[in-house]
Amino acid sequence: MLTLEDYLTAFVGSLTAHAALAVYLFVMMDVRGWRILKKLPALLLSPLAASLLQVGLYVLIPGHVLVRYYISSFAVLLMCTFWARWAWRTEFWRAFSAVCMGGVFQVSTSCLSQILLLNSELRFTVVVYLVVVPISALLLHRLRFGRWFRFLLEEGFGQCRTALFLFALEAAMETFLILQAGIQPEYLGPYFMLVLAMAALEAGLVIHLAQRLDAARKAAAQQDVIAQQQLYERDLEAIRQEVRAFRHDYKNLLAGLSEQADEGELDQLRAALSELDAGFDRRIGEKIQASTQIGNVRVPQVRSLLLSKLAAMGKQGINCRLEVLYPVERIGMDPWDFTRCLGILLDNAAEAALETDTPWVEIILLPQKGRLSLRISNPYAGTINPDKIWTESFSTKGEGRGLGLPSYQRMLADYPHAAASTSWADGVFVQELTVEEKA
Repeated sequence: MLTLEDYLTAFVGSLTAHAALAVYLFVMMDVRGWRILKKLPALLLSPLAASLLQVGLYVLIPGHVLVRYYISSFAVLLMCTFWARWAWRTEFWRAFSAVCMGGVFQVSTSCLSQILLLNSELRFTVVVYLVVVPISALLLHRLRFGRWFRFLLEEGFGQCRTALFLFALEAAMETFLILQAGIQPEYLGPYFMLVLAMAALEAGLVIHLAQRLDAARKAAAQQDVIAQQQLYERDLEAIRQEVRAFRHDYKNLLAGLSEQADEGELDQLRAALSELDAGFDRRIGEKIQASTQIGNVRVPQVRSLLLSKLAAMGKQGINCRLEVLYPVERIGMDPWDFTRCLGILLDNAAEAALETDTPWVEIILLPQKGRLSLRISNPYAGTINPDKIWTESFSTKGEGRGLGLPSYQRMLADYPHAAASTSWADGVFVQELTVEEKA
């Protein structure tokens, strides 16, 4: 039968662990978030609820120690996650990841405290525990662990998958903490050292993954710069050619001006010069627009794909018009999935446009309040059966093709807040995709 002293001991231990977790959360989420301090009292509800839960589980399932431990630990994990989400006003998976990583450090700190005091009484362990936590938190801060951790959660492998990965690491640490009950006293020191080594390896793995992601992002950014410079150089060369042709035509018209002035055709010449000037401005404007509006695409994956596709279509002789009037900074779906959808639509548009006499592709990205609209248009010379274009392996280009649009449709099935539509009229094929931001 549990006594009052057992309740108090469990509560003090839980309160100490929560205090350590809060310190590590400050390191990982935002060390400058001092406004969170006023929300710390709400965290006291978690150890109180955990102690009551342990008492309730002891009454309901008295003979299953491991089951009680795992249930109470997971409950504490969720309570701390909801507190972190509320305190930092962040997403659930981001808060869940931070609490899991903080749990890893909290368990390792507990092991280190027990190593230093060789399993002394609780009151002494708590004192050393509260000394070790600030020192280890300061070390993590000096290693810039919080910066790399937040960077990994920005995109990385996806917040949900990263959170589940960190949860697996935290569960492994909790399991090792439980197994200490079966270790002989003379082996507890090496055992705790092994647990500390595991925690260090897990922290190193997080930093390594974040650094690899950072390196890959920098390499992709460099490729973007190179592709954008190539696009600028190509457009500048086209502008130079337009200027040469304009000067040549203008000189020819001026040369004939003196001969036709006496014939009363000045009005016709003025009209011809005005039409030539307007055409020149329009062509130059299109070249400049194509090279400047790509800068409004702020999502790296989408910008990289557009740069590569624009360059490829330019080599194929396809006149491509890109319109991004307002900055596109976020998408209401996974950026990689959106990029795959965009790639499928652009490939189909380019293939269809090449079958016409004047191939062209128009791309419009329009961000609105809580919504991103994509519209891709291209000419098409054949006929379209709307009932078959979504059928697997159906294509107007023969067998072994037609895998794009069905794959595109399957990807969108995972996003109920995304809607796709297809239309065809007057020889123009239009694909539209609207993505609403998640509530």
